[in-house]
Amino acid sequence: MKEHLGELPHYLQIKEQLQARITRGALQAGDKLPSERELCAIFSTTRVTVRESLAQLEATGAIYRADRRGWFVTPERLWLDPTQNTNFHRLCQEQGRTPRTELLSAEKTAVPLDVMRPLALEPNDPIYLLRRVRYADGRAICYCENHCLPQRVPELLNQDLNGSLTEIYQQRYNLIYHRMHLSFYPTALPYAAATALGAMVGLPALLLRRLNYDQHGRILDFDIEYWRHDSLRIEVDTL
Repeated sequence: MKEHLGELPHYLQIKEQLQARITRGALQAGDKLPSERELCAIFSTTRVTVRESLAQLEATGAIYRADRRGWFVTPERLWLDPTQNTNFHRLCQEQGRTPRTELLSAEKTAVPLDVMRPLALEPNDPIYLLRRVRYADGRAICYCENHCLPQRVPELLNQDLNGSLTEIYQQRYNLIYHRMHLSFYPTALPYAAATALGAMVGLPALLLRRLNYDQHGRILDFDIEYWRHDSLRIEVDTL
């Protein structure tokens, strides 16, 4: 298809047609798109053009790529109100989604430099470092690193960490998340997060850094989370 002055480039025309199919429901959340080869035949174009169209849709959050499986329509985003005291599993369930947390690794180690100040620790002070992946409806959407204080939660590594830390803290240690200091900003997926999420290094992401306090006003732990850019929206009501 030849492009004329004033017309959209072919890759944008393909993008708009695919977006229209998603908008009107011909392609629904979780549906797999035709393969790149099939799309080339459907739109009478090259794979380079098709890939540019798909990359444009991925950037908007309309579709996502699953390693070795192809392209899929992105599910509706989870919404988060940072002023509400909740946890990932409860958040998913309240929005009709099925949550799962998978522990990748857990160790007792020296506090990393970038979390030493938030946790008010000294160099070489020990922490428990948990690396975990969170899933909604079977899709990996968040890679998190939990930095926990051994003196607050002794023997934490002996617990089942494939679930909610909130529940472990409350049931095992009688500690309740009470308030937090939260910062978030757009970034790109680093290697560890991208590998855990089955995504490409450098894809857009939302970085959340959260310092949590217990019901006594004491620091409880510090979380660093990388969310897929298409998986979360943040809403806050102000008075």
